[in-house]
Amino acid sequence: MNTQGRTLKEVRENLQEALRLIIEANRELAAKSEAGTSVIKEPIIIEM
Repeated sequence: MNTQGRTLKEVRENLQEALRLIIEANRELAAKSEAGTSVIKEPIIIEM
């Protein structure tokens, strides 16, 4: 994934927003594909 910004802070903020959108889209796709099935979900924490 690539992103741009005028400052390093702006680049980090843009990257964080892009990742948030990707995760949200993946959650929606997973919810649709899991409909009517039994699924085990566990949280994961990623530290950077």
